[in-house]
Amino acid sequence: MTEPLRIDIVSDVMCPWCIIGYRQLAEALEMTGTAHDVHWHPFELNPQMPPEGQNTREHIIEKYGSTPEQSEQSRQQMKALGDSLGFEFAWADDSRMHNTFNTHQLLHWAGTIGRKHDLKMALFAAHFTDRRDLSDNAVLADIAGEIGLDRDEATAVLVDQRFANEVRSAEQFWQQQGISGVPAVVFDRRHLVTGAQGVDNYTNILTQIAEMKG
Repeated sequence: MTEPLRIDIVSDVMCPWCIIGYRQLAEALEMTGTAHDVHWHPFELNPQMPPEGQNTREHIIEKYGSTPEQSEQSRQQMKALGDSLGFEFAWADDSRMHNTFNTHQLLHWAGTIGRKHDLKMALFAAHFTDRRDLSDNAVLADIAGEIGLDRDEATAVLVDQRFANEVRSAEQFWQQQGISGVPAVVFDRRHLVTGAQGVDNYTNILTQIAEMKG
């Protein structure tokens, strides 16, 4: 029996290209019939972001120097890609970016009970589709509860910050590996691919890896 392909994905739930890239990869995995094992790892796009967050468009213009027109064009491009992959981006003028350190702690906790992937998908949808405030611990606990996790335990994890050190260590580990942008996908612990590559490119990558492992 072939051992599943290990796939490590470094990402942040504030990153639209992370969910686009994952959906593209998921299609390629299905098309190639690749047995796989996905491991999500934390990355904060905006570790200095204050608790109240910032308007998304203002943040993008400020951080990347985009014009409002470029920002809108980018949104439309991402929305079209999302639609083609079965994921809805519900952009609005008041969409906000948030600090995600607590989100990563909750994901770490979910990982201890084998539910990190499920929570990750729920958080992407909560942020981009439902425009929920992921800086609010009550909202994070609600989302955990909605996928069948213990809401009270989720709240406790966020209040006592019990996984703060583990998350910081994981973030530092990936930064030390040279990861400075996301999504960053590592196949089989050795092949790093950055950015959302598209279904065809991911399919080619998976095919090449299968041939190498042959």
